[in-house]
Amino acid sequence: MRFQNIIFIAILVFSISAVGCSTTETPTNTTTKTTNTNAAAVNADNPLTTQKTPEETTTNKAETIAPVVQAYCAAMRKKDDAALRKIYSQAALKSLEADMKEEKQTSLAEYLSTEPVGEKPCEVRNEKIEGEKAIAEVRTETYPNGVKMYFVKENGGWKMTNESPEFQSVRQSATNSNTGK
Repeated sequence: MRFQNIIFIAILVFSISAVGCSTTETPTNTTTKTTNTNAAAVNADNPLTTQKTPEETTTNKAETIAPVVQAYCAAMRKKDDAALRKIYSQAALKSLEADMKEEKQTSLAEYLSTEPVGEKPCEVRNEKIEGEKAIAEVRTETYPNGVKMYFVKENGGWKMTNESPEFQSVRQSATNSNTGK
């Protein structure tokens, strides 16, 4: 019986090696690699893919709004509450003070320090003025890609608001996503 098992195993090994060492040539792969031209279209429809928004070109250096932003950056670096209060609009100050009260903060500069301006110069560009309102792109160390901010004219001078169309769209999206729940 033992001899038969050895013969059977030997024949099995020989058969497997004979099949594996076949002399017939395997065909070469003649298909060419094709690129999927629809990949970009498919990825565009995927809500999980990230898409970089192309940077806006500079249309102007915000000559009207730039002094307000430069004063804001200087006041933030010095943590000067009095200077910050001169820069912000009345509506913005009212909103910020209500938020500060909720968080038991007394210093406007300290409250705003969660978004520091850093030591690099603040940049402003692409202002658009429509009557008593303006919008401009502000770049700081916190927002190196820039963020659009609203400004208003009060008592003959331009004031900064605490509003941004980009932040409002995020808030709006969050509100809309929560209404269905």
